[in-house]
This record gives sequence, C-alpha cells and structure tokens, in this order.
Amino acid sequence: METKMNGIHAHGLVTLSNGNRNGSIHANEPLVRGLGDDPSPEELEQELPVVVDGQIPLGDLLSRVVQSIYAELIELSETLPNEKNSDAGRKRMIADWVVKTKKQVVKLYAVMRWSRDAGDVQKAMNITAFLLEQNRQFEEAINSITTTKENLAPSRARNHDLLTSLDVLTTGSYQRLPSQIKKFFISPANLTDNEVKKTLRDMEDQIRYRLRMNEIIPIEMSQYRIEDGRVHFTVTNLFETSVSLRGAQRDDGWFFVHVEFLHTVGGDLIDVQDFPRRPTDMLKHHITDEANGRLAYYVPLPTDPDVPPEFQPPPRPQLPPGAVDTPFVRLFNFLQMMSLSYQLEILFFQAQRLRSLGWKEFLTLEKSQDSKSFTASYWIRPVSNTPGRPVFNQRMRVPPLGGSLTISLVDTHSSNKAGGGPLRTPKDRILAKLQRDGKLGGSRPSDEVETFRIDVKWEPVNGALGANTSPDLGKFEVGEFVVNPQDLNFEAILQKVIMKHVYAILAVYQHSLENGPYRAMFSFPGEVLLVVEDGFAALRVHLCADVYITVSVDPRTGRITLRDTGGLSAAGRAPRYAMISERINENPLMVNDILVMARFNTIIDLAEQKAQYMGLQTFRTRNLPREELAKFGPDVRTFLFIRLASFRSHYLVLLVTELEFRFVLISVQVLAGNPTRNLFMEDIGWLDVQRIHGGDIVVTEQLGPESRKVPRTSGPLGGFGHYDIKLGTDRFNLENEVLRELYAYCCARVAYTKVELQLKIRSIPYTYMSPSSSDPPSDLAHLHSSLARSVPGLCVQSSDILAGVPAAEAAMPNIRVIPLNWWSNKKLQVVTCVKLKYVQQPVGKRAGTNTVIRPSKRIIYDAREAIVSFLSENVDTCVDEFLEEWAKVSKMVVIAREVAQMAKQKSWEDVRLLSFDLQTVEFAYAKDYTVSITCTDQLMLSNNSSYELSFSRIRKLGRLVGLLDPGNSLDEDDLFNPHEDAEPFLKHVLHHGPRLSSSLHQLVELLRDSLPLFCVVDVMRRNSESGRDNDAHAIGVDVFPKAAGWYRVLYGDSRHALDFRLMKGRRVAILDAGHFLAIRAPHERTKPTQNATKSKPVKQDEKTRLSSKGVIKDKNTPIEELGVLLPIPGFAELVKEAVHDALRGDKPTSLQEGMVQHPQHNPKTMHVVHLDTGLICDVDTVGLLAPHVHYRVSKRLASRSSTT
Repeated sequence: METKMNGIHAHGLVTLSNGNRNGSIHANEPLVRGLGDDPSPEELEQELPVVVDGQIPLGDLLSRVVQSIYAELIELSETLPNEKNSDAGRKRMIADWVVKTKKQVVKLYAVMRWSRDAGDVQKAMNITAFLLEQNRQFEEAINSITTTKENLAPSRARNHDLLTSLDVLTTGSYQRLPSQIKKFFISPANLTDNEVKKTLRDMEDQIRYRLRMNEIIPIEMSQYRIEDGRVHFTVTNLFETSVSLRGAQRDDGWFFVHVEFLHTVGGDLIDVQDFPRRPTDMLKHHITDEANGRLAYYVPLPTDPDVPPEFQPPPRPQLPPGAVDTPFVRLFNFLQMMSLSYQLEILFFQAQRLRSLGWKEFLTLEKSQDSKSFTASYWIRPVSNTPGRPVFNQRMRVPPLGGSLTISLVDTHSSNKAGGGPLRTPKDRILAKLQRDGKLGGSRPSDEVETFRIDVKWEPVNGALGANTSPDLGKFEVGEFVVNPQDLNFEAILQKVIMKHVYAILAVYQHSLENGPYRAMFSFPGEVLLVVEDGFAALRVHLCADVYITVSVDPRTGRITLRDTGGLSAAGRAPRYAMISERINENPLMVNDILVMARFNTIIDLAEQKAQYMGLQTFRTRNLPREELAKFGPDVRTFLFIRLASFRSHYLVLLVTELEFRFVLISVQVLAGNPTRNLFMEDIGWLDVQRIHGGDIVVTEQLGPESRKVPRTSGPLGGFGHYDIKLGTDRFNLENEVLRELYAYCCARVAYTKVELQLKIRSIPYTYMSPSSSDPPSDLAHLHSSLARSVPGLCVQSSDILAGVPAAEAAMPNIRVIPLNWWSNKKLQVVTCVKLKYVQQPVGKRAGTNTVIRPSKRIIYDAREAIVSFLSENVDTCVDEFLEEWAKVSKMVVIAREVAQMAKQKSWEDVRLLSFDLQTVEFAYAKDYTVSITCTDQLMLSNNSSYELSFSRIRKLGRLVGLLDPGNSLDEDDLFNPHEDAEPFLKHVLHHGPRLSSSLHQLVELLRDSLPLFCVVDVMRRNSESGRDNDAHAIGVDVFPKAAGWYRVLYGDSRHALDFRLMKGRRVAILDAGHFLAIRAPHERTKPTQNATKSKPVKQDEKTRLSSKGVIKDKNTPIEELGVLLPIPGFAELVKEAVHDALRGDKPTSLQEGMVQHPQHNPKTMHVVHLDTGLICDVDTVGLLAPHVHYRVSKRLASRSSTT
C-alpha cells in the first residue's frame, strides 16, 4: 500500500474490519473531513516548528555595525583637533581607525554572503526539529503502552452487572443509575444566610448554657466572650483560644478552633518572625490534635459497624466514680504550659543569639534535660592550670566566672495556710470554690488546675573580679527581676543583673581605697567617686592635677577597663592604660596597687613631660642596685632621673613620696668589676627648693644679645613649703619655673665642682672672686645670665697653673676660670682668661683688622686688652684643654720668633715670616717656596708634639698675569711645591732636636738643601707623564719619596729603579736601587720592611695603578714576581757616559723642552765621585747630572723592552 506523510493514505479512505460486517466503514466515506486532498508543500512547511536557536536577524546586525561606525567617526572628529599629538600622530590615529573599520566591514560582507543560504538552513533546522519531536512522541507512546500493560496485568474484572444488562437487552436503554453517581454529580442545596445565622445563634445559646450550668471554667479563664458560634477565652499574658461544641446533645464534646499566644518579643526585632503568635502549618496541626485529645479525653469514640471488632480503635479512659469531666481545666493546663514553654524557648534563643554576637567566649548556656530551665553564666575567665604556680596564688585565685542567671519554669502553689492548690489571690480562691459548689455539688472534678510561672534566679559569685561583695547581693526585691511577657528580652535581663553586680564591685573598690592601706592618698574629698549615668556605673579616681582615671567593668567580657579623662594628652596614655588594664584583668586582686602605681606614674609623666618640653633628658630608672636606691629613704615610691646635659654622670632626681616631691642631686659611677655595669652613687646632695626658688633669683633665657625673663607665678605651692594635708594631690603640680631653676642650680653646682676638682688634683690653689669681676670677655658677652651674677667665679695664679709650660712668663699673675651656659639649654662651656705681658703680634691676612680676633673655635684674642680667652667645650677636661691650647700657642710663638730672627742669624735672606695668628705660622724658606706649620697636640705637655706641614708657593706677578689672561696658558705644576709629597716624612724633623728651636733650624736647612733635588725629580716625573721624554713615557716611570731626603724613580715593570738620596754636607747620591748600599740620608726614616735592596711586594691595587701609568706593560705579570728590584744592566757604563755628557755640556735631546733653567756651573768644577752602583755629587750640580743619568737608564730599558 502506498502511503504519504503523516500516515495519510493515498486515497484518504481506510477500511476497518474486525470480522463483523457491521463494523465495516465504506471506502467512499472519508475518515476525517477535509483531508481528502493531498496537502501542498507550503501547508506542510507551516506545520513544521520554527527553530531560531542561535540566529539573529541580518538587519539588526547591519544596523548595529553601521551605528557603531558612525558613532566612532563622530567621536573621532570631535576629539582629534584637541589632541596634543603632532600632525603625524593624528594621521596615525585616522589610519588605525580606518584599518579597524575596514575589518568590521569585511566581516559584515562575509556574513551577508553567508546569509544567502539562510532559508535553506532554516528549513533544514525546522525539519530536524520536527523529526526529533515525532521521535519523542513515538517513544512516549511506546512507554505508555508498556506501562498500561504492566498495570492491567494484575487487575481483575468487575462482577457482571446482570440487572443493567437485562434492562439494556429488553428495553434497549438504561433504566436506573447508581446512587453514588448521584451523590457525586448532584450537589445539595446551600443554606441561606438566615439559616446560617439561626444555626450559629442556636449553637451560641447551647454554649452559653453549657458554660453557665455545667462546665467548670478555671478562674484564670473566666474572661471569655461568645461569638460566631464559639467561645473565646483570654488569659492575660498567656494565650487567647476559641472552642466550640460538636453538637447540641448533652454528651457532645468540645473541639479546638484556634489559639494565639499573648507575648511580645523585645530587643532585636530581626528574628520576631521566627516566633509567630498564631501557630501555623504543622505546629498548629499538632496543637490542634493535642487540644482536641485533651478536650475529648473522657468522651467515648463512636463505633463503626462496618469495621470488625479487632480493628476498632482502643476505647478512651472512663471517668472515675464520683468525678465530673472538666475539659476546660485540661485545656488550660495544656495551653498554659505551651505558652510558658514558648516564652522560655524565646529567651533561650535570644541567649544563643547573644553568644553569636560577641558573647561566646564570656557567656555559657546550659539547658536542663526536661527543657524547663537554662542557666547563663557570664564573665567567663580562662582558667590557668600552671603546675608551678605558688600555693598562695592558687588559694587567692579569682573565680572563673562572675555569676550565673537561671531562668526556669516552676509550678506555683498556695501556702498550706491558704488551703494549698494553685497559686491564686483570696478573691480568686473564693470564686473558684463557689463555682465548684454550684456546678458540681458533692462531686469532684476529674482534673485540678495547675499554675506555673517563669522564675529568674541570680547567683553572683563571691570574689568575682577580686571583690568580696555582700552575701545579700543576690537577694532582690519582689518584682525586681521578672520576665515580662510583653517584652521578652534576655539581654535586658542580663544587662540589669550585670549592672547591679558592677555597681557592687566598684563600691567595694571605692571602700578599699578610702579606708584601706592607701587611705592617706585617697581619703581627700572628691578623690574617689562612684558615678552612675544612664545605668552605667564607673569609679572616677583623681590622679594628679586635672588628670582623672575612670575604672569601669565591661558588661560583656567582665574585664576591668581604665580610661583617662583629663587633658589633651589622654590619647597618648591610652596604650599604657590598655596595658595596665591587661595586668589588672590577669589578677584583679591587684586593682588597688595598680591604681596607686598609675597615680605615681601619672605624677612622673607630668613632671617628665614638663622636663622634655624644656629639652631635658629624663630616665625612669638607672642601673642602680636596691641598696643604692634605699639611700633616698624608705617612703620614696618612684623616681625621675633628669640627666644634666653637660654632665653625663650627674642627675637631678625627682623623688615621689605618697604626699610630696623631694629633690636631690647625685653623681654616679660604674661599679668596677661588675659584669652588669651597675652604678653606685658617688655623691648625694639634697636640695632645699624653698631656699633656691624663694630667693631673689630670676632665671632668664639667653637668646642672643637680648634676654627674656621668665615670669614667676605666685601661689601657695611656689616654694614647696611645709606639708599641708588640705592641699591633697595638688601638691604634685610642679611648676615649670621651679624645675628650670632647680636644673640650672644643679648645672652650676656641678660645673664649679668639676673645675675645682681638676685644680685640687693638680694641687693648684684657687680663690673665689666676686660675681661682678667674673664677667666673660667681650666676644662672649652674649653668653651671660642674670642668674650667673649670684654665683662667684674662680681665680688661679699663673705661676701655679702654668708651671713648667713654655712661655709661662708671658702671662699675668691672675687667671680667671668662668663656666658658661649652665643656665641654658646650650652646651656648657668653660672660658679661661689670661692677660699677656708680651707676645709676638699677629701678622698676615689671617690676623684680621679688628682688635678681637678668633683664630680658632677655642681661642679668642683681644689685642687691645692683651687677653687670650681659651674656650673649652668639656668641663671635665677644661684645665687640660687650657694647658694644651696654651702649649700650642706658646710653641707657635717660639716658631714665629725663630723664623723672624733666622734671616739675620743664618744669613738666609729669602727666609721671611708671612703669617702668624697664634695657631699657624707660615714663612718662605727659599725664594717663593713656603711652608705653613700648625701644632696638633692632643695631650697636655706632650714632648712628642705632632705638627702638620702645608707646602705651597707664592704667586708672583707673572703667575697672576697668567691666571688672569686665559690666552696665556700657565702650567699648574708651576704652582706646585715638590716638598708636598714628602710632608709625612718632613713633619717628623721637628721632633729630632732637644729643643723646638733647633729642630726648626734643621727643618729649614733640610728644605733648602733638598729643594734642587726635589725640583729635578719633579721635572722628570712631569716630562714622563706629558710625553716630552719619549723613552720614559714608553716604559713608564713612577716617582715617590722614601724618606725626608730620599726619592725613588721606578721604571717599566717595577724591577729597576734609581734612588736619589740627600747626604750630609749638601751631597746627593744617585744609586741603582737594585744594589744594597750602607748609606743613610740625613733625617732619613724608613719603615722596618723597607731597605735598599728590596721593596714591598706590589699589591693588586698598586699593580693596577702602575699599569695605568704605563709602568707595567703586561697586566698578566704575576704579582709575586713584582716585589724584587733587579740591577740596571750596564749601570756603571751608563753613569760614566752621563758624567761625560754633563762635562761636555750636552743635554738629552728628549728633555730639551722639559728642563728647567738652573744656574750655570762650570763642568770642570763639578765634584763627582764614582761608585760601583752610582755616583755622589753636590746638591748644586744634581740638576746637571740627574737628567743625563735618567735619560741613559730610560733609553737602555726602553731598548731592552723593545727587543724582548
């Protein structure tokens, strides 16, 4: 058979046959009207489902791309002119935009090409979806048939309906319908409104009759109303419920309708919805079942005749004989218990939530097994079970908790005197008795009324936070701590209990401070106050001045907290109070001791703050043993050490007792042989503050030429007079003026003591002079104070203090010693004033034009008064420094005097004094060559004085013109003094002679004799470095001094060298350094490691230096091969040739331009002595011989280097 889509046959007709002719359908009748013709393709396509998954309209895509390109083009046209880039940058931006846009257009074009086949793709997707849907329907049909087969397999056919079959066969139709069908399809008629109202009124009358005549209603439920066919009972603060009758018969029971619990959740209202007043869903279902069960507890169940006896439910209990059923009593007991349990659960939930909001570590909850009570313990403390803890601390340990709060559900009873039974008022007991007698007569009720309530019990732990509170603290008045059903708030109850506990603990602290061991400090009125504000209790303790400390207890943690409430500096003390609070919480038994410590620390803090404002250095403790601190007295509680800025071992100590300040000046020293470097008090001086501050002394701060007076404040505490207990802690209000005067007095006292001690050690007698005659010199007039006029000065004799010092006879008899700056914050100084009899007058540019000159920081000279002032920065060594400076000045005077006389005594006309200023002497020793001498003694009366020499040359007119005229080039070496390189050796010459004058003559003679030698060696060095000497420049030459009259010229790879050594009698030896020669130059000093045959091994840095100068050509030469000098090859012949060249008057061609002009000598008059290793010549002829020898040696070494 040919078929079409959708199962439609070719002819649109089908014949169904079941073996019966009557069941046939003729072929000329269509099975479905309208389907006789074949459907067109368009109709078939309409039946296909449309699938647009993952496709978008091409128009939307085209519109979006065009709009995006247009928007970018508009933005580019608006922002491009404002760009700070160059024109090339703008063009680059346009090109980038064009490239990006072109890519988008190309993509869009490709999409449009693909969209030509969109219709075919869409049709294929629709056909695919149609086939998938058809496949799903086939699978569902198969599954349904399979399920039906499995379900029908165990089913049984119903009994044959013979009566209906007979009716159909005889009459051809049904004669009757089953009654069940009528009930299902025919609904009964609805009651009218009047019928409903009448029914409810009848039920209300029946309820009213039953309540008034028969039913026992608990007095607690006596408030009720009847409406809407039921009765509503209201029990204040418990519940509101409604019940109704099951029927109008006398034995018909009651059934439960609804209940609403009459409570209100307080506190955080976020979780109120978790506790609805009207139960819903499952909770209401359970309550309804339980309430109905209690109401019908004694009502017998109806019997179903269709149920076999063995399947009947168990019968309900029977009433005892003589008992009357009281369902409302059972309902009241049940709903009362439900309401109170509900409230208890709410409180427990609030307690649990409170723990999750930060109370978890400090609040524990414990619920009873019957869920009728729970206990909340607050202020939980961590228990420390340290094994090595002392027994005393174990016995005095603070309890691990502050207290407990128990909320429980308890039953209440009247007293035996009142007749027992539930807890009721006398009026309610009488009403209950009348109702019972009236309704029951001589019978008894089946159930009795039970009354319950929520009880709150507080048990504070004695000794919590170290306070032994009263045993009656846990007892409170009736109604003080009750659970209010209209405001169920566990946190409020707990806070109320904790606040009462906090108040009791703080009251114990207050009593112990005012009446305990520290009553002398805290018994003044207003020192300790217990304040309560907005239910918050705190202890306000006065510490000092306007500083108060507040002691409070955190209600959540039970930790004691200290807060500062005085002044702007409270924030700075907050970290320290936090640390003190930690100590208190570790052991609350120490709260009084810590408060006393905080008081003393505050006093010391204020004093330290004032001292620091004045720029003083303070210390809380010093490394003093306990026995040393005991010298201050037994009643001293704390200390403040103020170090004197100018005296590191002296302290002004502020001693704090329980009632006042005390002041003492001490000096300390390190205890010898102590590994911990403990200190001991060397001297103790007690200060009378009233005598120091109460006099006419006024401290002034010196700020240059003008001084500013510090005003004195008058008051009862100005001088720290006799103790007055009425003043309280205000006695510790230390004034800045008092502290400033005490510090200045201590500095003055120590300064004069140290000066006197130095004079006593040297057995130098001294006397005191009036303050008016002890003024400092005019240059130090600004270092003056009006307070200094009240302190006498010191006077010593020059014959005593300058005994044995050079030029002691130049000083006048009286020498003044005056300490300065002890009254200010500047560094303390001591000035020693000496009036001179005679002295070499300062000359030169550094002498100045004023009458007062200051050649150094420590020396001031008044030429008009002839007074030299020696300023010392260290009081401990002021006498030593004075003698040292005096020794320097005296030595400079000797040198200046000898130089001034040297031209006449030695006939050295070119030796002349250039400058002298008490510290430095500068003179010319030959032509324009000068030297400057400065004494640098570090020890008093040192015979091995150290000097510093500075060599230079005088700028002549020709040199000045060269410097001023840039076109006239002048070599800087023309201003170089060659003696500068040998300065480390020359400065020791001043120590050779027994006297300074003879040593000075030796130095000048050595400088004059060695000048020609040093000049010619310096010329060799310059010519080698500049390249004028080709051979020397090729092999490399290094020139350096070996001693005061000894120069060495090192060649090539540091294996060959020439020595130029000055000898006695103005002779010079030119030697091969590779040979040993037992000859010493005058004033020659060499180190032990240096000798004539070997030099020090060349280090890596020296090797690098020599290589950079060209001395070492091969950097890879091993260092160990560079430490030994080798003889110069053919040196004897080279010397002879050099001497012959000099006798002939020839000059080396490579040195023609570099040689300096020397005086002409007749070669026949030269005195030259030939040696195996060199020659000896006069100083005057070294300028002729040395260049020839150097030229021959460098040429020989250069030729050998080129051949190798």
